[in-house]
Amino acid sequence: MSPLPAEERPQPKSLTDLFVSFTLLALQGFGGVLAIVQRELVEKKRWMTREEFIEDWAVAQIMPGPNVVNLSLMVGGRYFGLKGAMVALAGMLTVPLVLVLLLAVLYAQFAGHPGVAGALRGMAAVAAGLIGATGLKLFGALKKNVLGLRLCAGLGVLCFVSIALLRIPLAYVLLSLGLTACVLAYRRLQP
Repeated sequence: MSPLPAEERPQPKSLTDLFVSFTLLALQGFGGVLAIVQRELVEKKRWMTREEFIEDWAVAQIMPGPNVVNLSLMVGGRYFGLKGAMVALAGMLTVPLVLVLLLAVLYAQFAGHPGVAGALRGMAAVAAGLIGATGLKLFGALKKNVLGLRLCAGLGVLCFVSIALLRIPLAYVLLSLGLTACVLAYRRLQP
């Protein structure tokens, strides 16, 4: 019996598809797009697996610049090379930049209004909830991580305690815990 052919993974059909997809992605996220990016790229479009998303998101977080912009460059580059990376970047930035400039003009006019301040506080709570829900949703993918679920969870808790409770600067936490995780993963991957 011949084995069944591997299922082809969906991918962007063209540079235009890539541009439009990242433009729509950028327009959905206000203040934090992790949950939206994960849902769109992994669950809806299936351009990435959960494991690929977690790995690429980790790399995007340690690179300078906004995480989702870094991720868009990686996804665009994966499918269309440098041209794809630039198109994905343009999709992430063009329309949102115009909208942000328009909103800045409006905000300058109404910043002192109490309703505006209350709306911004409400949006912050929603964004925090989205980030927490996405973290819980992606938690299961850590079972396949080379470090194992317990060690990953331990590093995550240590990171949270260091930043949220002890107020250690993010750069120090990334350097220390990130380096520790890299060394541990390297040792476990050695034959």
